[in-house]
Order: sequence, then C-alpha cells, then structure tokens
Amino acid sequence: MSPSIRPAAPYDLPAIVALLIQDAQERRSLDSQLWRLASDARARVERAVGATLNRAEERAPEHWLVAEHASRIVGVVHAMIVPVPPIYAPSGAPGLFLDDCFTSADAPSDTAEALLVASEAALRTAGAADLIASCPAAGRLRPLYERHGYEPVTLYMAKHRFRPDAWPLRVRPANVEDVPAIVKLSAAHRRMLAMVNPRFWRIHPEADSRFDAWMRRSLTFQDRDMFVAVEAAEVRGYVIAQPIAPLLVPAAHTTIGVIDDFYDEDFASVTTVLASGTSSEDLLAAAESAFARRGVASALAVCPAAWSSKVSLLQRRGYRNAKVWMLKR
Repeated sequence: MSPSIRPAAPYDLPAIVALLIQDAQERRSLDSQLWRLASDARARVERAVGATLNRAEERAPEHWLVAEHASRIVGVVHAMIVPVPPIYAPSGAPGLFLDDCFTSADAPSDTAEALLVASEAALRTAGAADLIASCPAAGRLRPLYERHGYEPVTLYMAKHRFRPDAWPLRVRPANVEDVPAIVKLSAAHRRMLAMVNPRFWRIHPEADSRFDAWMRRSLTFQDRDMFVAVEAAEVRGYVIAQPIAPLLVPAAHTTIGVIDDFYDEDFASVTTVLASGTSSEDLLAAAESAFARRGVASALAVCPAAWSSKVSLLQRRGYRNAKVWMLKR
C-alpha cells in the first residue's frame, strides 16, 4: 500500500528528526571526513526543522513534506524556492530539493518517488521556474532523480587534510585595488558559465556593478581569505576560501569550507586539460593553506559539471566529487 503524502506539521517534529539523523548517518558512511556529525546533531536538526514548521505558512520559503504509512512517518522531503543571486537575471527562482530528503528502510518501495512527485508539484505551484535536486554523488536518491529527468549541472568536489604551506610566489592576498581586475575576470567567468549551460546561468545586465559591490564588502569579512594570482604585474586569477553556506550542509553536520568564486585565465578553454604548475593551481594551493591556518579540515570546491578543464585541475589536486546539483530537463 502506498504512503499518504502531506505537508509536515509541528507534531511531526520528533519523527522528522529521527529520520534526518538516520539520513546524516547514511551520508557520513559515504565520506566520514566530510560529513562528520556534530556533537549536538540531534539538537541542531530539531532547531532547524522546528524553526520552519512553526513559522506561519505564508511566510515560509521552505517546504517539508512527509510520507505516512501505518500511522508512522516513513519519509521526508525538504525543498524550497531559492532566491536568485544578484549577479544572475531574475527570470524565475528555481525550486531546490535539499540534501536532507530521506525514506526509512522499511518504507513502501514507492515512497521516495511519491514524495518527489508531490514535492515537484508543490514547488511548481509556489512558482519555481526550474527544478534542482541536491544529493550526495553516490547517494541512493540520485538514481531516482535521474529517472525523473534530472542531470548533473554543478559538482561539489571534496578534499581533506590541508597543510598551512607558504603561499606560492605569484599569489598574494587580494586588496581593494584588485577589485576592478577581479570584476573583469568574473565577467569572463560568467560568460563561460552561460556558455556551458545557458539555461541555468542567466547573467544579470548589472552583474559587474553588483559583483564589484560584493567583492568590496567581502574584503571586510573576517571569516574568509581572498587571493589573486599576478603575472607581469597583472591580476590573472582570483579565489575565495570561506565557510560554506548552511543551505549546502544539512544541520546535523559540522561546518566545512567552500571554494566557489574561483577563476583564472587558465580556464579560458572549457575543455583543455591544464598542465601542472599553473597559476590556477597556485590559487588552489593558497586557498587550501588558508583553510589549514583556520583549522578547516575539509572543503568543497564548486565546479560546473560541463567545465572539464576545471574539473581536471581539481582532480589533479586531489578533489573528488562528493555531491551534485542536478537540473531537471
């Protein structure tokens, strides 16, 4: 008998927390270094989920659906409408299935699919222009997403155990005078993104000025490190090593680092495999050293799935795909 699917209610909180702890333990089994459980994992999950379930429906940007079978909660989906970053065109916010979607081992066999279909309908009703699913690269939900037409669009590649080495000679910390050059490089980066997947990355006409303002603000933050690669006195690349956004890590896990803003002239070709000793590799080395100095043991590097030159560099530096964002066709 198929389960019944409905929106979660506050009284479902204990059952949802129990499922999400199982989910976190399963994720940890895929990569115990990346997905370490926080010492207060259960309390973190309870606070995060409870804050959403107790919010007024009209104000809630997040959706929790549960599957109920034989008077028990046997599955849960966490989805939301994601605000479009300011450098991208507001052609419609996407709906995102977050990583903390889970069905119990004893749930009816069609539970995960029933939850997915119902959640897709809820996101479409809420105005989602596109649908994205986030999951571990080797997670058991990935085949389901693929059967429903989801394809990898962004890779989150993990690496562990960084060393606080000296920065390479052609890399230095960024400063406010570097911002115009970083903005110019970012524009090239955005053109490449639009080329590899124009449906996913639509660039805002005011992207340069918005990115300029964000870089100047980022330089004032104490929780991140920004570096530039310089050749013949010209800035040719930049990277930012920072804490990952909570959106990307389920509440049960400890904080990790992320490398998202990362571009170098080495990446001018999407497909050319890069040689070793490049300035892009030096930028990665500097970012990893910065993580080590801050005591960050693991980090994810964000990379478009179709950008093979960037993927090959990350793989050579020891990064392996840990999770993936998948866009529905």
